[in-house]
Amino acid sequence: MRDELERTMRMNYLYDFYHELLTDKQRNYIKLYYLEDYALSEIAETLDVTRQAVYDNLKRSRDSLEHYEENLGMYEAFEARTEIIEQLKSKVHDEEVLKLIEQLEKLD
Repeated sequence: MRDELERTMRMNYLYDFYHELLTDKQRNYIKLYYLEDYALSEIAETLDVTRQAVYDNLKRSRDSLEHYEENLGMYEAFEARTEIIEQLKSKVHDEEVLKLIEQLEKLD
């Protein structure tokens, strides 16, 4: 269960970063499955395709997102920035500096 939740969260982030690089069809499959939580059978019915076609298209779409991340690393950089921001927030006690950190955090 935890692995599936982590995978879903990762796909949502990768989609946020790279959705413009996907085809309309790939965006639609990812959006229905990961963002709108449709089951494979519901997607198949909605798009009038087989469940196997949904599975295959989702796999190709996930592979594309992972390929973009492997080459561009936007999600990895986001995670690193998030970790550093959290460390800064835990060590800083000056309200003005904390506000600046929060502004920096909102840029992502």
